[in-house]
Amino acid sequence: MSFLTLLLVALGVSADAFAVAIGKGLQMRRLRVTDAVLLALTFGVFQAAMPAIGWLLGTGFADRVTAIDHWIAFGLLAAIGAKMIWEAFHADADADADDGRIPVREMLVLGLATSIDALAVGVGFAFLDVSIVGAAILIGVTTFVISLGGVALGHRAGTRFRGPAEVVGGLILIGIGLRILLDHTGVL
Repeated sequence: MSFLTLLLVALGVSADAFAVAIGKGLQMRRLRVTDAVLLALTFGVFQAAMPAIGWLLGTGFADRVTAIDHWIAFGLLAAIGAKMIWEAFHADADADADDGRIPVREMLVLGLATSIDALAVGVGFAFLDVSIVGAAILIGVTTFVISLGGVALGHRAGTRFRGPAEVVGGLILIGIGLRILLDHTGVL
């Protein structure tokens, strides 16, 4: 598999992480470089690890994962998106307590939810002439870079439109989850 093909795969599997990073950037009251880097790093690590895990598991476990991966991703993204929308309408009550930081648990859930499709990519890599280490590194670095940009882009828009931006961010997460679900069930 050529480098260009692997790069296109990396961009494809990292698209969900980019969109979620925009949504989380919309929600941030202040852009902290450490928070943005941690979120992007979380996404990058998950996106790098999942193809490697998929490659290791090969086809034996793939049938079970691909049968439910879309439901898992939809459930996680929809729950977090609904939480963002709820917070947008209830932000005044705890505005002083909320510093806009992303809890570690939420980062991990988002990392998992946006990288489940990369597991299936890894299973596919097991049947192709692909260096899994190089592919995983490329996917992880690509995801890190575009997620970092997504957080900055989302924050820039979010500082101007805080309340509506949080609703839009939540709807983006729910929409991504719904798209994954509809795509994997053959509706799209």
